[in-house]
Amino acid sequence: MRDYIQVSINELNAFLTGIFEQYGFGHADAGFITSTLIDADQRGIASHGVQRMSMYDHKLRHHMITPQAHAVVISDVKACAVVDGNSGMGQLISRDAMNLAIAKARTHGVGIVSVRNSNHFGTAGFYARMAADQGFIGVASTNSNPLTVPTHAQSPAIGSNPIAFAVGSGSDQIVYDAATSTVSLGKIELLAKLDKPIEGEWALSENGSVEHSADAVMERMHAEPRTGGLTPLGGAGELNAGYKGYGLGLIVEILTAILSSGTLSLNMHGQHICHCFAAINAEAFGGGAAINERVADLAHRLRTLPSSDGHDVLVPGDKERIAEQHNSESVSVDAATCRQLARIGSRAAIAVPRCINDAVTADAHNDARNDVTQSSESEQNSEKESAR
Repeated sequence: MRDYIQVSINELNAFLTGIFEQYGFGHADAGFITSTLIDADQRGIASHGVQRMSMYDHKLRHHMITPQAHAVVISDVKACAVVDGNSGMGQLISRDAMNLAIAKARTHGVGIVSVRNSNHFGTAGFYARMAADQGFIGVASTNSNPLTVPTHAQSPAIGSNPIAFAVGSGSDQIVYDAATSTVSLGKIELLAKLDKPIEGEWALSENGSVEHSADAVMERMHAEPRTGGLTPLGGAGELNAGYKGYGLGLIVEILTAILSSGTLSLNMHGQHICHCFAAINAEAFGGGAAINERVADLAHRLRTLPSSDGHDVLVPGDKERIAEQHNSESVSVDAATCRQLARIGSRAAIAVPRCINDAVTADAHNDARNDVTQSSESEQNSEKESAR
């Protein structure tokens, strides 16, 4: 089986929407969840795309996510609110929370909504862009299971705790979306699926040394207690300012778990994730058109800086925008995820996209042929040994 399969977006959309409907979501909500996953793959963020379906499938089947749950406002004071997600699907809770932040920004100039008792919400940038696409400045963040090892510690204590920020419009929209760990765990999960090593200094072993085995990192993240984990942005120790990434992760922890009176990463076991969303009304700072014009001018000046190494100078969001244009009709899905999708679709009695089904079937036939070949070779070797 090829490492990646090119899958039609239309086919993938119908397939995933059908699966989410089988889980108990209404058609519109199922379509929205699907759109967030495909959006990630289109934008080249495979770690948060359809490869996450295995995780969602597990949590939905084990009742860790409640399909019928919706966000409930439990505190509402002027520009601020706290929302309880009631263990609902992270994408739906986050959509409603960001829409509330935008509504408050229209009235008060700014809106800040902290969320507790939610679940994994996909990419933080998706929600920041929700605000920017409506003329606001958008900010989104989330905590997660303990993944990141604080500076000088041996075990993980905070999540990958991403921060996303979006401003401007069109091709000049600036979208920053990054974990406060060196990378998100999803990138290591993807390497493990592809049986590839970790080339960078992204993770630590239980004794604090750099870990290059993606499988070993994933095993430790599923162990109890967890050992080792992700390095904070900047790396382990203080030499390359890893304490800055650790500090940024703590800020996210406070905005999400502390403000919402929710669950700290330290106490998390796959559920009750906390988020924070903010929208800033550009009209309070000279108007949306003026802000967008200044953002576009800034982006242009940065992109036209002389290059030191022959690579274009980009602004945050450029790579993802280019990828989205390239992936307008189909996305690449890794082989391991294709096998997972085929199993999930079969369990839900939803027709699997033909390209995925054909690839998985061919893979199974190849495995069968390899088993026969290996068996024959083993028998021949045994006969040779007997002859000696």
